[in-house]
Amino acid sequence: MAKKDANTVTVRQTGSPIRRKSDQRATLVGLGLNRVGREATLEDTPSVRGMIAKVAHMVEVVEK
Repeated sequence: MAKKDANTVTVRQTGSPIRRKSDQRATLVGLGLNRVGREATLEDTPSVRGMIAKVAHMVEVVEK
């Protein structure tokens, strides 16, 4: 697990990828999520923020 510092963001999957488009499912896998309730700590980059925005209806950003 990555260390929590100013350059990371933690996301939790809150919605199911069932009946979603394949690119949204692939985005969840790219974020390291594949099951409701899972959390992933990722580097805070513009590309990761874009991925989070794409599946914002299925994930939430967890406060540190």
